[in-house]
Amino acid sequence: MRSWLRNVVTLLILGSCTAALAGENWPCWRGPRGDGTSAETSLPVKWDGVSGTNIVWKVPVSGSGHASPIVWDDRIFLTACLDATKERVLQCLDRATGKTLWQKTVFTGPLETKHSLNSFASSTPATDGKLVFVSFLEVDGSTIPAPNVGAPRPITPGKMVVAAYDFAGNQKWLVRPGEFISAHGYCSSPVLFEDRVIVNGDHDGKSYIVALQRETGEVAWKVPRANGIRSYVTPIIREIDGRTQMIFSGSKHIISLNPRDGSENWKIEGPTEQFVASMVFDGKLLFMAAGFPTYHVMGIKPDGRGDVTDTHVAWHATNAKCYVPSPVVVGEHLLVADDRGTANCFVAATGDRLWQERLGNHFSNSLVTANGLGYLVADDGLTKVVRPGATLDVVAENPLGERCYSSPAIAHEQFFIRGEKHLFCIGEPQVTQGK
Repeated sequence: MRSWLRNVVTLLILGSCTAALAGENWPCWRGPRGDGTSAETSLPVKWDGVSGTNIVWKVPVSGSGHASPIVWDDRIFLTACLDATKERVLQCLDRATGKTLWQKTVFTGPLETKHSLNSFASSTPATDGKLVFVSFLEVDGSTIPAPNVGAPRPITPGKMVVAAYDFAGNQKWLVRPGEFISAHGYCSSPVLFEDRVIVNGDHDGKSYIVALQRETGEVAWKVPRANGIRSYVTPIIREIDGRTQMIFSGSKHIISLNPRDGSENWKIEGPTEQFVASMVFDGKLLFMAAGFPTYHVMGIKPDGRGDVTDTHVAWHATNAKCYVPSPVVVGEHLLVADDRGTANCFVAATGDRLWQERLGNHFSNSLVTANGLGYLVADDGLTKVVRPGATLDVVAENPLGERCYSSPAIAHEQFFIRGEKHLFCIGEPQVTQGK
């Protein structure tokens, strides 16, 4: 009887510990679903990077970069460029303390030409819990006249570099699957699907999207894009209408491909030339926000086949000038932030705009959501926490204390935000005490 009781107590303790340790990882760009949503329910709403309120730890970041951190259990992974030595690196940090566990140089080479709001390490890594996959641009320093620009200037053409590392920092493979040319620089975050690593190669040349074998880096499939136009969209993958659909905008259209072989499901031509923001899905409609030179927000029916330009646009708004930040769905609402610092709240089903308000100085970061709230991080590091609805409801305003061009990660009841100088872990005090 005593043995039985002891076993029961042990199981209860183990279950309690497991529950305490349980939490959602943030394994890639925009999190486990690729859309900025988190299932966490005990996240902080308020913090202050200057006073230290709800700051679990704050550590200097080595190098520069706009890539988001990713989190897997007790590890954080971050890419950066060490500008002085021209090294592109992958860093592994301890989630509990922020201590750097290791740092590996992916390659060393000349710095590419880029837009002033881009960085030399903008692609967010991805992990499956065994390997970490990174993506950079490698150039040799030669220049060509910039294509597709208003003012003539020289730029550095290069090749996409994709590499895989294990959790101990050992490089498993490194490949260069295609060229990349853009006056704005590089950003292409890997997407994992089954045994594939998929990377978007939209650029001002012979554009493509490529799938690599996860274990070896060998090309599984590579399909050309319709137009050689730079875009920086990370695809999302969903099971919709009895099909596995990989959906993204770019190359002057919106498209759904089969991620297993790159074959086309459907497409919508237009509505503009260049795209940056990733798309999102609320279970009924897909949502696209773009772009340049004209601006659009669209709700799209996902059950089409072939060219559905004239049949599957559920609604189309041109009153939100969003280019870079990716939107987010919060319940029945779609939150869209435009680069200039204003935010918009739409009824997701109809496209009716409920409000448009200035919420920041400028938005480069993509939106995230948890527990019914939207989190909008402006370039000056101020996060506005809003509750979507018929009118604007700002729940909190949280200063970081430094500029920020990296979208947040959410994992294990904590926020991880990369500022220009530091990586911040943000959480309620009881999280840090293991309660």
